[in-house]
Amino acid sequence: MTQPAPTARRDAQPSAGPQNRELGGRRPAGLRADARNLSLLGVLAALIVVGGLTRPDQFLAASNLQLVLTQASVIGVVTVGMTFVITGGGIDLSVGAIVALASVWATTVATQEYGFAGILFTAAAVGLGCGLVNGLLIAYGGMAPFIATLAMLASARGLALQITDGRTQIVTVDAVLDLGVPDAYVLGVPPLVLVFAAVTAIGWLLLNRTVFGRRTVAVGGNAEAARLAGIDVRRQRLYLYLLSGLCCGIAAFLLIVLSGSGQNTNGNLYELDAIAAAIIGGTLLSGGRGTIAGSVLGVLVFTTITNIFALNNLQSDVQQIAKGAIIVAAVLVQRRTLRDSAT
Repeated sequence: MTQPAPTARRDAQPSAGPQNRELGGRRPAGLRADARNLSLLGVLAALIVVGGLTRPDQFLAASNLQLVLTQASVIGVVTVGMTFVITGGGIDLSVGAIVALASVWATTVATQEYGFAGILFTAAAVGLGCGLVNGLLIAYGGMAPFIATLAMLASARGLALQITDGRTQIVTVDAVLDLGVPDAYVLGVPPLVLVFAAVTAIGWLLLNRTVFGRRTVAVGGNAEAARLAGIDVRRQRLYLYLLSGLCCGIAAFLLIVLSGSGQNTNGNLYELDAIAAAIIGGTLLSGGRGTIAGSVLGVLVFTTITNIFALNNLQSDVQQIAKGAIIVAAVLVQRRTLRDSAT
């Protein structure tokens, strides 16, 4: 009898090469995420130095730092929801318009008659309602996320304008206004910042430590493979837009506290800021990878840039150009990272 060739026996054994490559690929991905967050921290530190050098008497004042964190809280809550949507392979261009609609609907005279609870409930309900419409159109209506959320953007802005008739709606509920005064600060931290921190912590746990988060990443990475694995892709996408809408409702309430009013112009360009913050934070624009920590750092970077521009009396158009350049640079870095990881 002829003995099997040694090469045949070796070929029959499972190769450890792919496993090694897989294990080796995971560690660099984690290292890349850590390096990206450290680089964002470096950028934020550099901006703080620039602000301190250009306007030391204003930028480093406790009141200004509190203002920066408070302003970051509003767009930051929106960005947490946007991070989930993008990670799941979608996009939401309507977040700014939803914030505007929720803020004006929650500050009508009829709504304010129900006090603090009425304003908070209405803002959250309007956000959820808009998210539900977006989710149904995209997940069950088969509409492209870009088109569906663009339609919501136009509709929500139009409805907000119709409700206000172009006028600012002043909040008269003391329980809401009191949240924005220094007396309500907890150890020098504004309540809005505490809400932002809570939303961030919940979002991080939801994305990184739950089945919902794993399903979100799976759907964004490969929807067909997720479906074959038993995940209800349509329902998951619906949940993601509901989550985004809820975040917009919470952000609208924070904006009401911050400004003491509801306006149809609220949330202008929030979609740009939220998408940009998520992208430079490391969330993959094509889906399948997201990071709440990176998105928060991205929000802080953009908010600090805005504050420095305002303190130095620089025009807003230059600020928008700078933000656009940062977005382009972030996308190019992502593409290069994906190309390098594929080779």
